[in-house]
Amino acid sequence: MKHTFLLILFLSLVLGRLAAQAKPIKEEKFVTIGGIEQWVTISGDDQSKPAILFLHGGPGSTMSQYDDAIYGYWKKDFVLVYWDQRGAGRTFGRNAPDTVTEDYWMENPLTLEQMTADGIELTEYLTRHLGKRKIALVGTSWGSVLGAKMALARPDLFSAYIGHSQVVNFYEGFAHAYSRVSEMAQNAKDQESLDKLKALGPPPYEDARKEGQLMRVIKKYERQNSNPAPASWWKLASAYDNEKDAKDRYNGDDYSFLYSAGHKKMGIKSMMAGVNFMEDGLRYKIPVYFIQGEEDILTPKELTKAYFVKVKAPKKEYVLVPGAAHGHNQAVVDAQYKAVKKYLNL
Repeated sequence: MKHTFLLILFLSLVLGRLAAQAKPIKEEKFVTIGGIEQWVTISGDDQSKPAILFLHGGPGSTMSQYDDAIYGYWKKDFVLVYWDQRGAGRTFGRNAPDTVTEDYWMENPLTLEQMTADGIELTEYLTRHLGKRKIALVGTSWGSVLGAKMALARPDLFSAYIGHSQVVNFYEGFAHAYSRVSEMAQNAKDQESLDKLKALGPPPYEDARKEGQLMRVIKKYERQNSNPAPASWWKLASAYDNEKDAKDRYNGDDYSFLYSAGHKKMGIKSMMAGVNFMEDGLRYKIPVYFIQGEEDILTPKELTKAYFVKVKAPKKEYVLVPGAAHGHNQAVVDAQYKAVKKYLNL
């Protein structure tokens, strides 16, 4: 009897220890969202950890293709979810014809409403699939538009919203950026940029090409005044380093940008045209954390701080990151990590 008791005790301890061991998760697959198949990757060292959904910028600038150099170290604390949004990356490649024409662009519109609905449906899937009550949301640039819309519409799905390079009022932001780079080019006696800016004139534009040309000048001055991300961050994972994926990323980026900017001659309306969170995005029911690059010209600190001041939320925090512009660098990723850990009490 004593031996039987000891054996049961031993087995209970062993089984308990095995149950307590971390169970890693790694999934890469298409999930039916919004009536189409969309590419989703899920990875983490322990699937019992809190889950984070990353919303990429662009739109069209997917993140699933990169190696783990940017967020890989987060896997010990979180389950990381990347999503190639409608019209981008592998999702674009899965649903677009082999030959993409202007007719395809015009007949298959992207809308903020549809993509917000996609994000909410994906989150509902993730809560069921991963057994989570809520998901943390991290959005960058265009992803901050999508993230804010999702968080405002369905706060019951999210534990916190972390907005990086938060878009507040798209048109006001672009007008501010035009004035800022014009001043910077004048101070630098940069005649080439001044000539480009004069030819473009101030936004808004009705031609996506003009917005792209202004973006190139903005990025030029952001690079000059910020600390870059390591080149190793943008190394493609081997599974994505092929001709088809490269083509799908390129075509999806063009398609997504066209609907972001709008192009009147093709009858394409900008998804960003009506974005103004100062009017319809001031009350959050979840914690909100804004991460702002001090050298960000496209979504400048003057606009994001004014928005932050007016936002009502259970908890809110604003972090200004020195040496950061509109995109990612190590200081930005560190600030994101700190924000998520803080609001999830880890």
